[in-house]
Amino acid sequence: MTRCERAAGSVRSCGTSRYMRKVYRSPPRRNRIGCPGTLPAPIAPIRSAPSLMELLAWILFVPVVFVAVYWTIVWIRVERMVRDRPTVRAGLAIDVPEDGWPSVSIVIPAHNEERVIDACCASLRKQIYPHYEVVFVLDRCTDRTREIVARHAEEDDRIRFIEIDHCPDDWAGKCNAARHGAEVATGEWLLFTDADTEFDPDLVRAAVAIAREQNVSLFSLLSSLTYDQKHERIAQPVAGMTLVRMYPFQRSRSKKPVRPFANGQFMLFDRAWYEKIGGHAAVKDDLLEDLAFARLVQRQGGRSLTYLADQMLRCSMYDSMDALRAGWKRIFIEACRRNPARLRQNAWRVIGGGVGVPVLQGFALLSVVAFALVGEFAWVGVLLITISAGLIAQAVTLSRIYRLSGVPLSAIVYYPLGCWIIGRAMLDGAHDLEARRPIRWGGREYVLEPRT
Repeated sequence: MTRCERAAGSVRSCGTSRYMRKVYRSPPRRNRIGCPGTLPAPIAPIRSAPSLMELLAWILFVPVVFVAVYWTIVWIRVERMVRDRPTVRAGLAIDVPEDGWPSVSIVIPAHNEERVIDACCASLRKQIYPHYEVVFVLDRCTDRTREIVARHAEEDDRIRFIEIDHCPDDWAGKCNAARHGAEVATGEWLLFTDADTEFDPDLVRAAVAIAREQNVSLFSLLSSLTYDQKHERIAQPVAGMTLVRMYPFQRSRSKKPVRPFANGQFMLFDRAWYEKIGGHAAVKDDLLEDLAFARLVQRQGGRSLTYLADQMLRCSMYDSMDALRAGWKRIFIEACRRNPARLRQNAWRVIGGGVGVPVLQGFALLSVVAFALVGEFAWVGVLLITISAGLIAQAVTLSRIYRLSGVPLSAIVYYPLGCWIIGRAMLDGAHDLEARRPIRWGGREYVLEPRT
C-alpha cells in the first residue's frame, strides 16, 4: 500500500476533529508521486472564438451607425444653411439709390425654345423696373421661336431681337449668342439669363439693389427649378443637391471663395467688370460659362456673389428624361473640370449614398430576423435601433431639403432611382471624355478633351 493510500485510510478510519486538524494543518510537502498534498492551480477558462453570426452583426453594425451619423450631420448643415440662407427677396427692402436706378440690359440666347419662350417674354414684360431692355439672340432657330418673340416685340418696344445663323468652330453656341447680345446692349448692367426662366415682377429691382449694395462684380441666383413633370421629380432634386454639395453657394459669399460659383440662368454683371475680364470671349469654349466667369472674376480681383432665388426665378430646364440626363451630364462634366476621375468619384458617391445605403439597410433588416430566429436578441435590439435612427435621420433631412426646394414630399420615394440616374449620367460623362465621344448641346456637337 502506498503512503497516499495509508493516509487516506487513516482519515477515513478516524472520526475525531483533532486528528483531522492535525492532518490538514500539517505543512504541505513536495508531492512527487501525484498525491493530493498540493492541488494544481485552477486553469482560466478559454474564451471561444466569435461565432459567424456575431461577425455578421459587427459587419452590419459599423456601416449602419455611419449612415445614421452621416445623415444627422447633413441635417445639421441644412439647418445652419436655412438660418443664414441669403435670398434675393432681401433686395426688396433696400431703398431706391440716391442717384437712381441704373439701366439694365437683359440678354437671352435662344435656340429652338418654342416650348418656353412665350412664358419667358411675358414675365420679362411685367418687370417693375424703370430702365431696362430685353435683347433676344435667336441662334439658328428652326421652330416657332422667332414668331413668338416677334409678336412680343411688336407689343412692347422694350423687347427686341437679333438673329444669327453661324457659330465659329472655336466658340460654344451659347457664349457666341450671348456676346452678340452684349454688343448691341446699351445698359450699365448686363443680365444674362436663359429662355426657360420666368421672372417675378420685382426680380430685376431686387437683384440690382443687392448687387449695388454689396459692391459685387457678378451677382448670380440659384434658381427654383420646376417639378411639374415626373422626370423632374425623380432626378432633378438629386442633381441639384449634388451640384450644391460640389459648389456650396454659401462659401461664395466669402471674399476669396475656394470654389467660386455662379449660375448661368441668372448672371448680373457690372458692365465695366464684364468688359474688364474680356466678356464672353474669355470663356468662349466653356460649355458651363457661369463657373468659368466666377473663377475669372476672382482671378481679376473682383467679387462674385450667389443668392437663392426663393421662387422669384423659376426655371423649367428639360422636357424629357433623356434631355435631363444629357443636360446634367454636360453640367457635371464642366463642374468636374472635364476630369474623368473626379466625375467617377462623385458618381460613386451619389450611387453609394442613394442606392447602396438602402440596400445595406434592407439587408440589415433581414439579418435582424435571422438573429431573432437563432436567439441573438441583444443584437436584434442594437441593430433595430441603429437602422431606425439612420432611416429617421435620412427621412427628416430629405424632407427638409425637398420642402425648401419646392419638391413634393411624395417624390422622396424616387430618391434612390434619381441617384442611380444621375450617377450613371456622370459615369457616362467620364466615358465620353475618355472615348472623345461628342457632347451635343444647343444644336452643335463638341468633342471635349479630358483633363487631369
